[in-house]
Amino acid sequence: MTDVNARKAALEKRLAELDTRLHEIQDELVSHNSADWEELATEREEDEVLEGQGVKGQAEMAAIRAALARIEAGEYGFCTQCGSEISAARLDLLPQTPFCKACAP
Repeated sequence: MTDVNARKAALEKRLAELDTRLHEIQDELVSHNSADWEELATEREEDEVLEGQGVKGQAEMAAIRAALARIEAGEYGFCTQCGSEISAARLDLLPQTPFCKACAP
């Protein structure tokens, strides 16, 4: 149970970090209003990178929330597809994963 508690704490910490980062990205995206065309083009390129990071961050947050829900339901550490136990090594690398190595896409 200690491993699950440690993983839960790590997932909650990562979720908080992502939430902070996504708010920073949102603030950055809203702040660009340059009147200079060259600067505006550069800002737009940077915005595309930030938007990509935001999408990835939102996907990771959804996966973390799902993992936390599995912890609460007592289903964490078991593959949602086949029901097999997920190896500790896999959970060390991807604590939010819902799949064992065999079922991973």
